[in-house]
Amino acid sequence: MSKWLYNKTDDVYYQLGLSYAANPSDAKYENLAVFVPGSYFDGTDNGDGTFTAKIDAKSTVRGFSAKDAPFVMPIQTPGYAALEPPSAYVPAAKQYTDEGFIFVYAGARGRDSGAPSGVTDFKAAIRYVRYNKEYLPGDTRNYFTYGMSGGGAQSAILGAAGDAPEYEPYLQEIGAVMNESDAVLGSMDWCPITNLNVADAAYEWELGVARTNLSAETKEVSDGLSKEFALYINSLGLKDEKGNTLTLEQSADGLYHAGTYYDYLKGVIETSLNNFLADTEFPYNADEQKAALGQNMILPAGWKPRGPRGTAGGNAISAEDMDGVGRNAEKKSGNVDLSGTYASAAEYISALNANEKWVIYDEKSSTAKITSVESFMRNVKQLQKNVGAFDDMNGAQPENTLFGFGNGKGAHFDALMANVLEKANPALAEEYKNDLAKTDSLGISMEKRADMYNPMYYLSPAYSGYKTAKAAKFWRVHAGIFQGDTAISTELAYSLALKNYGSEVESVDFAEVWGLYHTEAERNGTSTQNLISWIKDCLKK
Repeated sequence: MSKWLYNKTDDVYYQLGLSYAANPSDAKYENLAVFVPGSYFDGTDNGDGTFTAKIDAKSTVRGFSAKDAPFVMPIQTPGYAALEPPSAYVPAAKQYTDEGFIFVYAGARGRDSGAPSGVTDFKAAIRYVRYNKEYLPGDTRNYFTYGMSGGGAQSAILGAAGDAPEYEPYLQEIGAVMNESDAVLGSMDWCPITNLNVADAAYEWELGVARTNLSAETKEVSDGLSKEFALYINSLGLKDEKGNTLTLEQSADGLYHAGTYYDYLKGVIETSLNNFLADTEFPYNADEQKAALGQNMILPAGWKPRGPRGTAGGNAISAEDMDGVGRNAEKKSGNVDLSGTYASAAEYISALNANEKWVIYDEKSSTAKITSVESFMRNVKQLQKNVGAFDDMNGAQPENTLFGFGNGKGAHFDALMANVLEKANPALAEEYKNDLAKTDSLGISMEKRADMYNPMYYLSPAYSGYKTAKAAKFWRVHAGIFQGDTAISTELAYSLALKNYGSEVESVDFAEVWGLYHTEAERNGTSTQNLISWIKDCLKK
């Protein structure tokens, strides 16, 4: 407590380089920084640039005190990349300390170290903070994580897998604190790239209808994955808000584009469009909307911001600049061109219907319906990935590296893809099966590692891990509905599972945001402002 640093301008006490692992696998990453509102401490200048601090239990900041202030931790890991902890004061911390929050910035290993190293490290960081709770102001039970893309995925896993027994051997290996909880109170997940063991199948079930000029073999794989996804959905027993079971049924195309789950997804798309129409004041400039949306990403060392975007003083970059994901750069020919200014809602709807009439707009009620999920996918959903969107047939996507074995090389992990390839390409199927049969350095199977990185494993009764971990009480899951990085069903499935989970989960704020892509998608306001407001609302409940 005699080694605090102090930023007088921002009135923030902070410490850097706190190791949260007694036996770190990579000390470069496995440490954290903590930033505390100045009001929560009585600090004495030691005369050497450091301060000795004592907790001031009476002081308050925006209604919080040193007794109940929440902790918030960014999971800034697009593409499941490693996150280097800060080596200097982080100006963006002020956004949270000004609100009375305690900001914890933890580093973590990334995909090159193999799953589950990233989540293991964040869990160890949370345990370390709780281990030091008598020295820190705030209530460590009020712990929130947030992230986007691969970071949103790892935030979701932290929310679903609190104190999960599968992580214990990995935590023990790095010397984490073993007598504290790593469960969090709330998880904010923007565009999460998760549920990876079925993500290829979900992508084909949704976006496969927009693919053209496929070879016979690739078409067979795409269609086969679509059917596997239907079987998967039907195994989950997901229910809607009225308690109706959501399932898929075989449609005329043979790809199961029918049934109650299909109708529910169609309703999600229509809700997104109607929210946009209700939120938007015309004239509307589609280009300005995309440019104005901020990223809540803190600028890594050596990166230059692309412009005045974001909420951290312009120090914002796109996750796509950092994630290493292979995307198809060319625009899909079937997409409509949504750019420039639209004078009215009717004019915007007309632009959506430029290639085919798939949006039915009632000008009197200012509401819209769509003809089918497939028409949405053909016209506005970005098709950015090849068949094998996550478990690339060449093993070249970040997710392949994530399920490698700590050597930075990729491995195949999708058992559904292996099944489909048995008929379409037996030699490639054998490659998948060989990787699926391997274990990591602790003797843990590929299947178990995939389960550990799948929130559904802990949230759905279809899995053996159901309710074996402590789920977060509060959830906020937002995605840009136009994105082509993952299927809508990725975030939809675990949001439904959370709503079905029971009283342990108090609220799920789920939103697909129209007109936005792979970003910190918000219907209005900024991502940081909305995150802060959400945390405050959670703590009032």
